[in-house]
Amino acid sequence: MFLTLAVALMSSCGVYKSYERPADIKTQGLYGNAESGTQSMGELGWREVFTDPTLQALIEKGLAQNSNIRQADLRIQEAQNNLKAAKLAYAPTLAFNPSGTISGVIDPYNREEYKDQLGGGATKTYAFPIAASWQIDCFGSIRNAKKKSEVALKNMEYVRQAVHTALVSNIASLYYSLAMMDEQLAIATETRENWKQNLEVTKKLMAAGQSNKAAVASTEANYWSICTSVEDLKHSIREVENVLSARIGETPAPVSRQALSTFRKPSVCTTGLPISLLERRPDVKQAEMALASAFYTKNQAKASFFPSLNISAQGQYTNSLGSLVINPGGFILAAVASITQPLFANGQLRANYKNSKAEMEVATIGFQQTLLDAGKEVNTAMAAIHNAEAKKEMLANQVSSLRQAVDATEKLMQYSNTNYLQVLTARSSLLSAQLGEVANNYSIISNTITLYQALGGATE
Repeated sequence: MFLTLAVALMSSCGVYKSYERPADIKTQGLYGNAESGTQSMGELGWREVFTDPTLQALIEKGLAQNSNIRQADLRIQEAQNNLKAAKLAYAPTLAFNPSGTISGVIDPYNREEYKDQLGGGATKTYAFPIAASWQIDCFGSIRNAKKKSEVALKNMEYVRQAVHTALVSNIASLYYSLAMMDEQLAIATETRENWKQNLEVTKKLMAAGQSNKAAVASTEANYWSICTSVEDLKHSIREVENVLSARIGETPAPVSRQALSTFRKPSVCTTGLPISLLERRPDVKQAEMALASAFYTKNQAKASFFPSLNISAQGQYTNSLGSLVINPGGFILAAVASITQPLFANGQLRANYKNSKAEMEVATIGFQQTLLDAGKEVNTAMAAIHNAEAKKEMLANQVSSLRQAVDATEKLMQYSNTNYLQVLTARSSLLSAQLGEVANNYSIISNTITLYQALGGATE
């Protein structure tokens, strides 16, 4: 009867309540003007987003060999072990502590008249005690500790999901960075060869009296500048290959890859509804688990105001019964129930409870802010994709026009008095536009990867 009333009382006080998401957490409009469709790209598995077989093989290697993934798996095992221990807290603790003693008095003179008083030899005593102790969870302390362990396990699972999604996205980003630099290297190499030919033509024109030394020197300087750019790109490619090799858990080595143009946008490239972030994005779920943990910590702090009920029992088989030593021995049994009610703890219990309420408010604010940051990332990625796609055709037209300008100025220089500076300007503008076009194409891919990660990125 007492236990029933106590449980009812504690339920009304909240210590037996389970965590529920606060009703004032806002998700409406998180994406701003970027909200689109009911289906989200974050629901797609990574194989549906990244369809390049070469890239898929690299991602699979990374998921199998990356050290961060392996560490996250071990952390999950630790959290599982802690949860098992928390569940066993409901069971009584048992301890077995056998002991034996040999004692006696020895007469160094072996006097017959004192044998009766000194005893006939050594006295042997033994005991085989078993002790049990059981804390009755009338006031929710053990339950809330178990709930916190459950939350900790979920949190570690979300940590692993975050590591998984970040690793997939990072490998894809590095892979397409290499593809972009391949195109930039090809453009720079072609430009270098064109400048070399142009330098030879300029020297011939100077020999024929149609150009001058300044034109030759300027053309030659630009040629060597392009040569250094080619070498810098080669070095950058090697650096990114080394980083990618480390991500997949391998030693530095060249990385096979397809061209940048082989990338295909996912069939679904929409944000879906903002509320889906609550169920899919790992850092959002981690922030909510922090809030849930703070909730159960508050419950524990509240439960500390109420008494704790402990039942202990001890039984032993021994031949030492009080002042008597008998053989064979006998059993001694005892059981004790105790209630401890805190009365005064220097204000520590009240301070702990107030602090736990403050920590819960901190966690609530953090949860909402994590949602706002997630919505901002989605909006930014979608805006960047739209911006790059809008510029794609314009940049292609710019490159086409500049090719015509280069061709025309080179012919004019050979057959008229066109200044060599016009040729230099036209060629420099073409190179810049070509590199800009490649960078814009990569921007579409990189922001698609960012959007995939910002939406949570399904692990399978």
